[in-house]
Amino acid sequence: MKKVIGYMIVLFVVYSCGSAKSLVAIDKSPIMVSMDLVDVTDDKVAVTIDPGAFGQDEISFRIPKTVPGTYSSDDYGKYVEDFVAYDYKGKEMVVSKLDANTWKIANARNLDKVNYFVNDTYDTENKVADVVFSPAGTNILKGENYMLNLHGFVGYFDGYKEVPYLINIKKPEDLIATTTLANEPDRKPDPLWDSFVASRYFEVIDNPIMYAKPNTETFNAGDIEVTISVYSPNGVYKASDLKDRMYKMMNAQNAFLGEMDTTSEYNILLYLSTMEEDDAMGFGALEHHTSTVVVLPEALPIDRLEQAMVDVVSHEFFHIVTPLSVHSREIQFFDFNDPKMSQHLWMYEGTTEYFANLFQIQQGLITEEEFYKRIMGKINNAKTYDDTMSFTTMSRHILEEPYESNYANVYEKGTLINMSLDILLREKSNGGKSVLWLMRELSKKYGKETPFDDEELIDEIVDLTYPEVRTFFDAHVIGNTPIDYKLYLSKVGLTMGEVTENTGYFLQGDEPYIDIDQEDGKTIFVRRGIALNSFFTDLNIQGGDIIKSINGTPIDLDAMRQVIGQSFSWNADTQIKMVLVRDGEEYTVEGPVGTPVVKVNKITSEAEASEKQLSLRKKWLGIE
Repeated sequence: MKKVIGYMIVLFVVYSCGSAKSLVAIDKSPIMVSMDLVDVTDDKVAVTIDPGAFGQDEISFRIPKTVPGTYSSDDYGKYVEDFVAYDYKGKEMVVSKLDANTWKIANARNLDKVNYFVNDTYDTENKVADVVFSPAGTNILKGENYMLNLHGFVGYFDGYKEVPYLINIKKPEDLIATTTLANEPDRKPDPLWDSFVASRYFEVIDNPIMYAKPNTETFNAGDIEVTISVYSPNGVYKASDLKDRMYKMMNAQNAFLGEMDTTSEYNILLYLSTMEEDDAMGFGALEHHTSTVVVLPEALPIDRLEQAMVDVVSHEFFHIVTPLSVHSREIQFFDFNDPKMSQHLWMYEGTTEYFANLFQIQQGLITEEEFYKRIMGKINNAKTYDDTMSFTTMSRHILEEPYESNYANVYEKGTLINMSLDILLREKSNGGKSVLWLMRELSKKYGKETPFDDEELIDEIVDLTYPEVRTFFDAHVIGNTPIDYKLYLSKVGLTMGEVTENTGYFLQGDEPYIDIDQEDGKTIFVRRGIALNSFFTDLNIQGGDIIKSINGTPIDLDAMRQVIGQSFSWNADTQIKMVLVRDGEEYTVEGPVGTPVVKVNKITSEAEASEKQLSLRKKWLGIE
């Protein structure tokens, strides 16, 4: 829901003058932004920022270093060139570049505007070491597509993040914008210009814009109007190809949430990459309060594309609960260039990822077996991270090592923290309370405009629930004690144990035992850190081994696809000869392929689960 505020208001800012602080009125108009998507040269977009009048002698202009949801330092200022400041007479002013993202302007009282050019990030992903995650990045493809994550294009002046913005964009006539930014209310429609308003800088960067030829679909999920916009460079996919699956999923999500004040509109901006050298290579999504940017390969078959959309969009959509409705001051007043991180990633990402899986079983989109398989996968994946690391400490220091390299655990152990807490709440309340109930209560108290104090959230959760919840947080979220998942699963009549399962030779369901080197795009190797099936272990093949040839055929990606296809017709007596490389030395293995099996941990129902346990499980999974 966007607020369009009037321009004829008096804005006040605090500024320093010696040792005294005064409130000084500035120009009543918003900060004016102009972007030119038509006259693009060398994949660079011209940007002009006209801030009105300043009341101080110098001012700093900044492009974000970090933006919410990325948990990384990306230095978007690296993509800005030819930064120039002009005074009211059109003369260049003295500008000092303080760091990758900051320009200090002297004689700020005379500043009229700043001009600069912006490069995009998509065509640099194969050329630089510190790659911007594609859904948080930018694309400039003249006349075809512009992915405007606006933190890569529009900056702010120190002390002026809370003032309104008016953004005017010159654009190709045949491209349309998809965004949740509000249109400037007094501007007449113009096929060559778009005009948007934002109440403050956070709203600018929280509402990405995608320009592409018309390829959209709109539907309602309860009271939420959802728009899907698709850029498919080779015309492989239309938004209508995904509408039915997204409609079913998002209406199920809306039913799961029930009566929770969230948003009236939501946009899904889907960019499909050609995966060529100068295109996006970071696949996934980045959440915003009322939209998400998704980047996936255009080469995916429709069933895989649909499933990928379900997996990533379901997660991003649940961010309308947290951090949209429930968030700390660190997020409400995010510092884009010196961020102070919240300690509650267990909630922002963990609760969101947990809901993205839980709603599917509760709404009948997946089976119990599939849900348990996903939870077991989270347990196995979490083992690859530091299980004794305090989650609150990790969250607060997520931009630093050793915490940054453990970030992905927010989706693994973060989910399991919420699962364990959910079961604990169900147990203590005889099934009546849950993590979803908790988020509803917190949403009622806070909501979009009222942040909580970071240090007080857990105390408030305990006040809403039970003393045992304090023990849980102290031990497993604040503390460094690993969670005994068997203990919590047993409360709902489930157990974890090792079982033997049949697999394919190179695949276990959709999970491959092999992978391709991302740098050269050719080398095929056996994955490390996973349980290999008997096909590999009986031939003494280990994780990390490079596959050079199979039955005399040199192996690259295309050849490996053919071998995998052939493997579906193999029987136990089929002979194979493989040349591999281990630690730089070549060696050969050969023999029968056998019947591949693998030992895996699996969540199953206890044989003698009590009625109480079964009843609690039904309430937890919503399958009464």
